[in-house]
Amino acid sequence: MLGPIGPTEIILILVVVLLLFGSKKLPEIGAGLGRAIRNFRRATTEPTEVDITPKAEKEAANSGKEHKA
Repeated sequence: MLGPIGPTEIILILVVVLLLFGSKKLPEIGAGLGRAIRNFRRATTEPTEVDITPKAEKEAANSGKEHKA
């Protein structure tokens, strides 16, 4: 059964990643992963619906509704 990952396993994983990608590619991979996480967090906290109607059109629509009522 798999238990929690200890320091030995983490070091082993890092050594394997270093051997696979090389020391020059690791900063690029880390930066890309950081950007992806940041974009994901931003996307999950933004409102789901964004109103892109220009302000002048909103005001015209609201003033027209008030006169009809």
